Amino acid sequence: MAKLDDLKTHLQAGQTYRRAELSQWSKAIDRHLAQLVKERTLEKLSGGVYYCPKKTTFGDAPPDDQMLVRTFLKDDRFLLLTPNSYNALGVATTQLYSYTVVYNHKRHGKFKLGGRVFDFRMKPHFPKKPSAEFLLVDLVNNIKQLAEDTDSVLNAAFKKAQSYDLKVLSKAVRHYGSSRAQKHFAETLSDESLKYGT
Repeated sequence: MAKLDDLKTHLQAGQTYRRAELSQWSKAIDRHLAQLVKERTLEKLSGGVYYCPKKTTFGDAPPDDQMLVRTFLKDDRFLLLTPNSYNALGVATTQLYSYTVVYNHKRHGKFKLGGRVFDFRMKPHFPKKPSAEFLLVDLVNNIKQLAEDTDSVLNAAFKKAQSYDLKVLSKAVRHYGSSRAQKHFAETLSDESLKYGT
């Protein structure tokens, strides 16, 4: 029990941990983790990822998404995004989605972490923070995956594009747009070079 209590001293409420990280404080890590999960000191979020719940007057607070994904990836180079973000652009999107997209350099696929779905997508380039220009480009990149009327949203998106700083938007299209998105934006931005990704 002393060894388990020693492991507990390294746990901080509201923090997420990987099994490998916790193993440095225990020579019987799997047995200790099972005990900590059973007594609800830790919550198992996925294979090898654990959360030390933070108690509030409303119950246990869920883990912070940024911290959770950072622990899962063992990397801080990622961008969290939800398709709901497109609704703020004013381009006729109204649907609500229950998953979070994670642009990153290491993992691809859908993973359930702490009861929530995260859609990990490997991308060579993405910004640290999503600008309106990036969101508009990302919307066009992912238009086929949205539960919206494609033509209506695309028409609204390209109309919206005209109100942006076209130089800034053109740069976002080059950096983040798929080849199809670049062709879509080429006519709107009067930039033929976008059709060829140059």
